[in-house]
Amino acid sequence: MISRFAKSFVVIVVALLLLTTITFLHPPSRAYIDPWSGELFGEDGMEKALRTGTSMAKPPILAADGGVIMPKLGNATAKAALGRATWKLLHTMTLRYPETPTQDERDALSSYFYLLSRLYPCGECAAEFQMLLKKYPPQTSSRRAASLWLCSVHNVVNERLHKEEFDCAHLDDTYDCGCGDEPIGGTYVASDPMDLEDVAGIGMMRGGR
Repeated sequence: MISRFAKSFVVIVVALLLLTTITFLHPPSRAYIDPWSGELFGEDGMEKALRTGTSMAKPPILAADGGVIMPKLGNATAKAALGRATWKLLHTMTLRYPETPTQDERDALSSYFYLLSRLYPCGECAAEFQMLLKKYPPQTSSRRAASLWLCSVHNVVNERLHKEEFDCAHLDDTYDCGCGDEPIGGTYVASDPMDLEDVAGIGMMRGGR
């Protein structure tokens, strides 16, 4: 008969063999979460992406989601001037947007519109813009898509204000995007890039509808 000690020894050896087999088949994860950045490091985290050369998905811009930040703008004159300048900026932006944007560029433009809907200095205008974005999400697949989308949204606002509708096919006639830039070999006079009146002319402040 096998003694009690021998039985115990056999049980311990078998248990050790099972543990060793499990360890080889399924090694423990070395993953951990960085308490500062919240990124996952380890077998399925950042280290794996760096080793394999794959890119990690970018986190969404959380600040782009939320309510209106600015208060109501009671000064009608300031509101009208702000609106004209903003439409000028947005139309020029979409008319200069890349023909074939990268995903990063598409995300940047979309985030810009959503952030603007929160930070626009006219609170009641921002609230209306947020409702428009929910009904008509930004189109960022190309320059044409972005510019025509913005023109359509602008026309929705014009209709509510009983203003003339834009001809979106000739949008660049109203908002000169300066897409021609300087000709090769042309004379360029350096100026302060932050002096908007010097760069874009006073029409930058008064242009648009």
